[in-house]
Amino acid sequence: MASGELAIAVLFLWTILVTAVLLTLPRLLTPRKIVTAEKVMPYESGMDPVGDARHRFDVRFHLVAIVFLIFDVELVFLYPWAVAAWSDSGGIPAAAAAYGSGLVHVVFAEVILFVVLLFAAFVYAWRRGVFDWR
Repeated sequence: MASGELAIAVLFLWTILVTAVLLTLPRLLTPRKIVTAEKVMPYESGMDPVGDARHRFDVRFHLVAIVFLIFDVELVFLYPWAVAAWSDSGGIPAAAAAYGSGLVHVVFAEVILFVVLLFAAFVYAWRRGVFDWR
């Protein structure tokens, strides 16, 4: 067996050992719990729960979360471009000098198209009533 294969085998065995220890040690060291009806009852900020905990949420909560994620991802894509485009080291114009001057306009047009599409998605969501909280 080569030394590389031996190292992988030792690492694999070490991983199995650490996993087994980490899974069994808490069972051995923790005190046994006494289960009562009061302890398994849901806890809501010190108040007794009223009604069923399994009620359905309004879909607006999920729609607002999805719209937030969409526009948050927009920022994740636009922020690095803005930093690169307007940095002191030249950014995109300096990189475009190596590829030709047309690259700056192509990149800018792509970013504008990206923003226009996201704005169209925003208008669509607004017209569909996603932001109306009745």
